[in-house]
Amino acid sequence: MNESQPAGGTPASYRIAIIGSGPAGLSAAARAAEIDAAERPGQPPSHVLLEASAAHARTIQRYQKGKFVMAEPGFLDLRSPLRFRAGSREAVLDAWARGIEALGVNVRYGSEVTALRGERGRFEIELKDGGRVRAEHVVLAIGLEGQPNRIGAPGEDCGIVHYQLDDPEAWQNETIVVVGAGDSAIENALGLSRFNAVHMVNRREEFSRAKEGNLNAVLKAINDRALDFHCHYRASVASIEPPAADGRGAVVLNTPDGQRRIECHKVLARLGGTPPRKFLEACGMAFPSDRPDALPTLDAQYQCSVPGLYVIGSLAGFPLIKQAMNQGQDVVDSILGRAVRPVDHVLLALQFAGLPYVAEVEEILALYQQRIPMFRRMNALAFRELLIESRLIVSAGDADTLNDANKQVRAAIERRRAEQRARQAAMLEQMRRAGETPSESETAEPPEPRASEVLAAGSVLFREGEYSSGFYTVLEGEVRLRYGDATEYVLQPGQFFGEMSLISGRPRGGDAFIGADTIVIETPRRTMVKLLNSNDEVRAGVDWIFIVRALQAHFAPALPVAELRAVAQAAKVHTFNAGEPLYSQNETGDCLHLVRSGTVALLRDGVTVGHVQSGQLCGQMALMGDPVRRETARAAVRVETIRLGRAEFLDLLKKDPQRVGALQDETSAQLRRFSVLEALPEGGELVSFLMGEGLGEATNALLIDEALCVGCDNCETACAETHAGISRLDRHRGKSFAAVQVPISCRHCEHPHCMKDCPVDSIHRAPSGEVFIDDRCIGCGNCQTNCPYGVIRMEYAAPEKPGLLSWLLMGFGAGPGEDRAAKPDKQAKAAGKKAVKCDACMGIDGGPACVRACPTGAAVRLAPDGFTDLIAKRLNG
Repeated sequence: MNESQPAGGTPASYRIAIIGSGPAGLSAAARAAEIDAAERPGQPPSHVLLEASAAHARTIQRYQKGKFVMAEPGFLDLRSPLRFRAGSREAVLDAWARGIEALGVNVRYGSEVTALRGERGRFEIELKDGGRVRAEHVVLAIGLEGQPNRIGAPGEDCGIVHYQLDDPEAWQNETIVVVGAGDSAIENALGLSRFNAVHMVNRREEFSRAKEGNLNAVLKAINDRALDFHCHYRASVASIEPPAADGRGAVVLNTPDGQRRIECHKVLARLGGTPPRKFLEACGMAFPSDRPDALPTLDAQYQCSVPGLYVIGSLAGFPLIKQAMNQGQDVVDSILGRAVRPVDHVLLALQFAGLPYVAEVEEILALYQQRIPMFRRMNALAFRELLIESRLIVSAGDADTLNDANKQVRAAIERRRAEQRARQAAMLEQMRRAGETPSESETAEPPEPRASEVLAAGSVLFREGEYSSGFYTVLEGEVRLRYGDATEYVLQPGQFFGEMSLISGRPRGGDAFIGADTIVIETPRRTMVKLLNSNDEVRAGVDWIFIVRALQAHFAPALPVAELRAVAQAAKVHTFNAGEPLYSQNETGDCLHLVRSGTVALLRDGVTVGHVQSGQLCGQMALMGDPVRRETARAAVRVETIRLGRAEFLDLLKKDPQRVGALQDETSAQLRRFSVLEALPEGGELVSFLMGEGLGEATNALLIDEALCVGCDNCETACAETHAGISRLDRHRGKSFAAVQVPISCRHCEHPHCMKDCPVDSIHRAPSGEVFIDDRCIGCGNCQTNCPYGVIRMEYAAPEKPGLLSWLLMGFGAGPGEDRAAKPDKQAKAAGKKAVKCDACMGIDGGPACVRACPTGAAVRLAPDGFTDLIAKRLNG
């Protein structure tokens, strides 16, 4: 139904007016129409849907032709009278058009709203054509597309920058720079890549905000050598140059390796949008801050500060179609007084199943969000998603309580599984009756429910030296952090921990024990990275506590956080790209640097004399004695440091004078290591060589002493025999200097490049530090592309070889080691190539096979802190 009203005359009145016919508004109007048909048959509609354009779902109408629309998130059920399943843009729009007609939605196209006044029971809406509409309640579902964010770089208005792409086929045989890394940017870039060269600009180091399907697709494109498709990570636009006579302009990027200029015909900026603040504030809405991207303040029913005015969809922080459609139905049910629970209620109930008390999900959410300062900075959707994606850990003080709680959790999981299967069966039956063919994902087993985990009080959350990156928040009770044999901190509700390993990539610095009657949230790295990238306040809070704990560890272990507050606020985090100096030789120093992540090379008169890793200090001599710098400190890889000025340093020493002696001892030991290298004729050059081979960010690197190596290749043979016939190292291609060789073998980096953007999360770091690939690898090749050291191969599974005796006695097969002439069998070809890399023989008794098989002891595995001893031993004979 498309009701029209001439301008002027008596305004039409409705119980509910919905503004905007995107997924959220359509779903709300469909629910209102469904209720009208059931409760008010034959009467005029009690609702109206106002749409400014000539068709429904304007944003999706403007999607590029043929775009595949995803039904994310997969774990969330759909609740709406309108049908929605993953499919092409055209199929989705057609299904909604049929739904609008079948349900009798009262929609008015061409009705652009220019003003909204009033409150519950007496709203008046003014339209651009002069018409007016009155309503008891108003639902605002206008999205953010009308307010695109700009790049903000010089030259942006030179004529080659665009903010919308309707049809990717309209741009052909050109070079296009796509700025942005969200779903819209990815989808546009993929559409353009069929006929153009595409460069994506991602200011982060991964696609942390992308849907899984888009993530898989863009990684595949980056690794497809048949496509001219590139991604520039950690990059930003410095400037844009206007087109020359040949029609080409250029984009200058700031990258970790310096500035890069890309000639291009067009720039497509897909950087999201900001709320139409002026219009919303004129309606009377309140906002939580003055930030341009701040969203309106809403209650649990999506009502803003104006009684009777509701906000749903992207404008409420729900950007995904399925989320927005669920909101649309829920808000109408809430307005009409129907009991309604959000669709994710059941998922959150599972997370809370092991809690030692009974309370409603919404009550628990409100309690935790108000209790924890970091959570108060998040909008409601982000907080709910964080809880769903995290692990809720509950401790029980005695065996009976522990058993009862675990039984309760298992029962909740089984109920959810039964609900999932019943819902799936109903959906498949509906599709069968409609003559539709279900997709593979629609017939697959529903995902495993995530529920709370119950542990005994005193259980270990992590151990010192473990490589893990979970981020923990204490909700109730206490957690004890123990460093060394003596220092112990007790964390109370509202405090968090685990940020050191999350940011630095280094192993855990201590042990963590969960106390009695304690509740802790463990948030996975990817979820936390997404939150840090999207919420500056949360990032600032995490950075601040990182600084505090780093200061405690190095300067004042016994001091409480309160006494370090002023110093921590004065300390600043600095980032240095590879090759950038932190300070230079012979200058007067007024600060020290605590390396937060990465490795810093130290040079005297251009010769490398040492290196400083994350968790260590550099430049402290300028504050402890002679202020003249005796060396240049230069970032060997991308480095983050905490800069501490002279005044703050002296203040710390005054607070804990006992630390002065320990600090002097640490500095003396560091200087002795540097002097060893400086005294060796080739020591500095050898350190420079090792840094150049990426060993500055290594945690476990294979080195070969060529003075001892006899070239037997037992190392490679043993590696292949240990790993199903495929060697994970290549000795022959490794580079050498001063008779020290770095073979092609995994360095197990502090921040593994290969783990970035693995679409199925199949690359992990073991608690003992080894980086390994599990059986879920889909062979996308992204890890191979991201590894700067060429240590990952894409290979078919090796065919089974004859036994050792068959080879020895009968000459069958190629013998021990990798058979490089072998052909994959049909089963291997069907499975496709998978990524293979060194896993340092994780879990194998005796350690790495390459080291054990070396007959002369030439092969060793070391971390950077062992380089000095190796070099001294090697060069001194």
